[in-house]
Amino acid sequence: MAYFLLFLSTAGILTSTIFTMMAFVATWKYMTARSSRRRQALDFTPPVSILKPLHGSPAHLEECLEGYFKLDYPEYELIFCARREDDAGLAVARNLAARYPQIPVTILHSGEPPWMNARCYSMHLMAEAARHDLLVATDADIPVGPEYLRAMVAPFRNSEVGAAFSLYRGIPIDGGFGERLEALGMSVEMTSGVLVAQMLEGVRFTLGPSSAVRKPTLQRLGGFERLGGYAADDYMLGHLVAEAGETVAISDLVVEHLILRSGFWKSIEHQLSWMRSTRFSRPMGHLGTVLTFSVPFGLLGLIAGVLLGRSLLGLALLVFTLLLKTAHSMIVGGLVVRSRLAVLLAFLYPLRDLIGFFLWAASYLSNKLHWHGRVFELEPGGTMHLPGKGGKAV
Repeated sequence: MAYFLLFLSTAGILTSTIFTMMAFVATWKYMTARSSRRRQALDFTPPVSILKPLHGSPAHLEECLEGYFKLDYPEYELIFCARREDDAGLAVARNLAARYPQIPVTILHSGEPPWMNARCYSMHLMAEAARHDLLVATDADIPVGPEYLRAMVAPFRNSEVGAAFSLYRGIPIDGGFGERLEALGMSVEMTSGVLVAQMLEGVRFTLGPSSAVRKPTLQRLGGFERLGGYAADDYMLGHLVAEAGETVAISDLVVEHLILRSGFWKSIEHQLSWMRSTRFSRPMGHLGTVLTFSVPFGLLGLIAGVLLGRSLLGLALLVFTLLLKTAHSMIVGGLVVRSRLAVLLAFLYPLRDLIGFFLWAASYLSNKLHWHGRVFELEPGGTMHLPGKGGKAV
């Protein structure tokens, strides 16, 4: 048994080391390409419609939204949508619209959405109201600077690009331990997965916090209506664009993703829901994620070494994985998304790696998805329904 554990440990450490080395190579390729592109002027400025789905008024909402009224861009409009007309987030948007009357603003409310994915229905209504053919969407917890829109639309200079998205670094607003670990996951784990995928097969997905799509492309795919039953509608949007033969690009601008959850277990619940969504959206890729974790296999090696009376070997395996993941955080998180947290707290990333493994394992224990106070059940393919209601509307 001890030798079997040692075999599992060394095999897992080998695969995770290969993945980490691939992430380093992908980082170098991405940084090289980004550096060359930054010599180009950001003078491509087609008119843009910015879609902002809202749900309540979380902390820092006004700060996040105000940046969109102060963009250095010649022609754009802002469209906001929430479920209720008296939504607190829409009230913030109305106040900002009055403060910046020079920016065209449309404010919508969806009522009770007829689709499982309420956010996706809001996106549908905003896309229908949009006056321009280039749609940019960001979540409410994404603050931006004046240069955001110029950098976001730059990939569309290439007529073959149908969709694009931004990488992001996690910013733990409350500074809690759980939020810091989640931020490390966003900045390092997510970024690594995206860059390795780009290097191996090209990008075939988008990330929801900051994304863009051509409206004609969206319409050819069936619009947001085609995505209305999916939990990971952002992933599916990019997947469908790629399936249609158009390119999905990564913007050179990295945005900040504010983590507003308070408390370790709320953070864990959110990450577990995301893991379950990924498991159903891309089951084979999610299964293979186990090969990217290092520290669990290092601990397994330590146990095997102790059982075999070779404690130094077991300790060496564990220490190697700890150092590997620390370097992973500093190189990918520090260089690609320029996260100070990923550098200063790199010593915590091995713990994030270990927790990520347990979240991955737990994702197979249930098909429940907790979202905005409701519990959905996920189905093969990534669609979802309310328990007892099958495919009926929310």
